[in-house]
Formats: sequence, C-alpha cells, structure tokens
Amino acid sequence: MSTITELTETTLLRFATAGSVDDGKSTLVGRLLHDSKSVLTDQLEAVQRVSADRGQDAPDLALLTDGLRAEREQGITIDVAYRYFATPRRRFILADTPGHVQYTRNMVTGASTAELTVILVDARNGVVEQTRRHAAIAALLRVPHVVLAVNKMDLVEYKESVFAAIAEEFTAYASELGVPEITAIPISALAGDNVVEPSAHMDWYGGPTFLEHLESVPVAHDLSHCHARLPVQYVIRPQSAEHPDYRGYAGQIAAGTFRVGEAVTVLPSGRATRISGIDLLGKPVRTAWTTQSVTVLLEDDIDISRGDLIVPSKDAPATTQDIEATVCHVADQPLTVGHRVLLKHGTRTVKAIVKDIPSRLTLDDLSLHPHPGQLVANDIGRVKIRTAEPLPVDSYADSRRTGSFILIDPADGTTLTAGMVGESFAAPEPVKDGTDDDGWDF
Repeated sequence: MSTITELTETTLLRFATAGSVDDGKSTLVGRLLHDSKSVLTDQLEAVQRVSADRGQDAPDLALLTDGLRAEREQGITIDVAYRYFATPRRRFILADTPGHVQYTRNMVTGASTAELTVILVDARNGVVEQTRRHAAIAALLRVPHVVLAVNKMDLVEYKESVFAAIAEEFTAYASELGVPEITAIPISALAGDNVVEPSAHMDWYGGPTFLEHLESVPVAHDLSHCHARLPVQYVIRPQSAEHPDYRGYAGQIAAGTFRVGEAVTVLPSGRATRISGIDLLGKPVRTAWTTQSVTVLLEDDIDISRGDLIVPSKDAPATTQDIEATVCHVADQPLTVGHRVLLKHGTRTVKAIVKDIPSRLTLDDLSLHPHPGQLVANDIGRVKIRTAEPLPVDSYADSRRTGSFILIDPADGTTLTAGMVGESFAAPEPVKDGTDDDGWDF
C-alpha cells in the first residue's frame, strides 16, 4: 500500500541549474530529460537532425533546452529555459539558467522560487569565481537544498581524488555562507554517468544518482501554515443588476490561509474588518490558501486599492519607511548612495531613495568591504532604503514572497536590483545617517 501511495501521490520540486560557461548545464538537463524518458519523439528527432547537420556523431542533448536561435548558434544559454517533466515519484519544474557573468541576473530569477539549486563545476577547473557567486546567490535566496554536480568526470579519468578536493572546497565555502544542506555528486552529463543510471566507472561513489536525489530530497514548500498574506491586485465592482453591491478584492494568496469570518487588517492604512466571503473560480468557499487566486469580500466598506495587503489582524507585519536588506545588483548601471528609484513590493510600487550602502560582499573570502558607495552589476551587498510611503514588509527569512522586492529605474523601467529584507548570511555593517536627500525628503 505504501508503494502505491508513493507512486500516485507525487510531489512537486522546483529546481534551478547554475554554473560557469561550458560547465555542461544544458547537456545535463538534456541528458536528464532524455534518460528519464521525458522527451517527445519529434523533439528528439529534431535534435538528431540538427546534430547530424553539424557533423556530430551523437545527438547534442543541450539542444533540448537551448531554445533561442542565438543560443543554438553560439552554443550558449542566454535566457532562463523552463522545462516541465515528471517521473513516477515526483513532478518537476526546472529552470536552466545561463552561466555567463552578464546573465547572473537570470540566475536570480530562476532560483528565486526554487527549493533546490544545482551548481555545476567542471572537474578540470574546480571552484571558480562564478561558482562562488552562484553559491552566494543560492544562500542569499535561502534555497534550502544545494547540489554540487561535479561534471566532466570522464575528462579527469573518473578520479575520486579530483572529486573529493572540489567537494571539500565547495562545501566549506557554502557552509560558511549558511547553506543548510549540500550534496555533492560526481557526474558526466555527456556520457550519462550518475545522471539517471549509476556509473560503472565510479564504483568508489556510493551515493544516489542525480535523478535519485531529485526524487528523494524532502520538499517543504507548503506555505499554507506561514503568515497569511494577500496582496490586492484588482478591485472588482461589476455594478450590474445581478450584483449591484458587489465589492471584491482580488489577488493571489502569497502565503498562509484565509477563512470566512476571520478578523483581518488592511495595510498600510491599518483599517480592521472581517472576511464576509471568499470566491474561488466564481464559487463561494469557506477557506482559501497559498497560490490560490481568490476574491475576498469584507464586512465593512474600506478604501482599498491595488497594492494594499490584507493580513490576519493577529499576525500583521509592521509597516515601515526604512528598509534594510541584502541585494543582488543586476543592472549595468551602478546603484549609488542617493540613487532615486522605484521600489516594487508585491503589487505595490512606491518612490524610494538609497540612503546608504553599508557593505559589499567580497566573494573570494566572504569579507565585507565597508561603505563602497555603489554596487555594480552582479555585486551583492547591504543597502538601507527610505520609501515615500510606509510598506508592510516581512523578513525574507520568514517569507520569500513578502520579504522580497525589486528596485526599478524610474526613467525607463529597468530592473536594477533584487532585494531580500532583513538579515542575510553576511552581518551588515552599522548604517550611517545620511543627510543629503537631494530634494527627496520622505
């Protein structure tokens, strides 16, 4: 009976791949899809045809994920490629992210919702700067599981000593960052060693294959017991003959559970009321939970608009105009002290100013460079931000959805920075008081 339950009640794992250029991320994903029988016949035939046209003897499995024409022509990954597949034990959503330094922002996107991140290392090169950067981002985004896939073991004669040295160096580094779980697996994506099937060349390795680990790693992404949060996306007022007085507040529940009759508070106004009804897919329900898109009806007429946050009155976050956070800067233009930006938190966007940049993380030794004055592309650092309006923010450690934000260039709408509220793996430096607000006095 337990076996039947395991096969029928599959769980969902969201995971992302990361690594340096030519470490073999797309090949690993292609091999995983191919060997787990998750590739359609016409897809495989197309890959075989393109590979033959290039004069390759075997199909280039990386083509299964590199979908953009420029990616296929250059043999690199440029954008995040999402793939959906399943085995009898689990369903998967995979984000294959680029390896080039200038595309690190895409790794932030792909790993932001992941429960597991796979960081590839070329066995010939070992841990490099981009490896450390990806480990730092995984720790910053609080991804609970990290897999170190030491690839191209066939090119180092499947030597245990090579794998052991790389695994020891990476594990020490990632542990210092606060990564809670690290699993190292030696593989050859090109040859298929330890991807889906155990390798005949590495009898010294007694751990799971890559797929076995993905199928068995514990997944705890049930957010229904977290702090309940509903960002309002739209106010519904049909004012029709059938619904003359209907006023509903629609949005996707970011975390937690809401119930009819529950006392709630609307932030940032702080007005309190009770839930009189919840509509889901056009039908009334008594309870709704995380990721469901619902319309909530309230007992009292309150001025609520897009960007407001509905929360349980007994579990309401504090509102603040002063936000301290760890950020990953993703834009080409630097983020500087005094920079005027737009801050998007949930469904709300407000004006803000960067009051201070207390520190920047040095990836080599994890030291903090105090008060750098600016962050450039791919830098990770601490910032203090003053917003024009109060925002109800959670700590990122408590809620990845309502503890995160992005900074936007008000001139052209470019995303500048991804931010995580509260403490990070690096202790922040003391924040100095800035006095020159350049006219933005909040």
